[in-house]
Amino acid sequence: MKASTISLKILKGIGIFSFWIGVWYLASTLINKEIFLPFPHTVALRFLELSGTAGFWTTVAASLARILRGFIYGVVFGSGIALLTHYSSLAGGLISPFIRMVRAVPVASFTLLLFLWLDNDMIPVFIALLMVAPIMWENLSAGLGAMDKGLLEMAKVYRIPRGKTLKKIIFPSLSPYFCSGMLTGLGLAWKSGIAAEVISYPSVAIGKALGEAKTYLETADVFVWTVVVIALSLAFEGLIRLLFRKRRKKV
Repeated sequence: MKASTISLKILKGIGIFSFWIGVWYLASTLINKEIFLPFPHTVALRFLELSGTAGFWTTVAASLARILRGFIYGVVFGSGIALLTHYSSLAGGLISPFIRMVRAVPVASFTLLLFLWLDNDMIPVFIALLMVAPIMWENLSAGLGAMDKGLLEMAKVYRIPRGKTLKKIIFPSLSPYFCSGMLTGLGLAWKSGIAAEVISYPSVAIGKALGEAKTYLETADVFVWTVVVIALSLAFEGLIRLLFRKRRKKV
């Protein structure tokens, strides 16, 4: 990519960011009550204040660990279920309705039910798993169904080693579906996991900090923690895109 193209993208990004900050300032000025909508500089100063404490980073690390655990478990579980239901019609008939039911049940309902069975710190992990697994199942099931059967037959006819078939045919075919499922699942993992933290109140968590900020009407804190969640989600989304982009170049 040319340097001029990169510079243009950076300038475009700065322009879009500046536009929405301007909209935020205008809205804050019109409302003129920071308890409802604080100014951007108020949120920025509060972020600098909070980020200078050890407790802030401990809270971020705790929630990050929970969400990523739930996300990884969901990716593995959902992928396994997709393979099982694809190659076994009996398994498909038994599991598919349950997966669809899981997708339809609200996060709050699951969270309240899990109070009976799990420790508060584990509830967000399990909620993230439940949100990610159906997405991975649906995407990989679509990928397995769309795979070119002709290429697989050709690999059998020419006795291409199984490892090479996986690397050159199966993985590249499933990669877009897997990547799409992970990106969608990651966003849901953060949304559902933090929502579960707000309800379950783990010992240390971003969701707990959000709940306390709401209780004490510390609106700037609500904005700070929300921005932190968005930033973490976007950072890991970018990492996933980068890894898959590098993977495609190697194939």
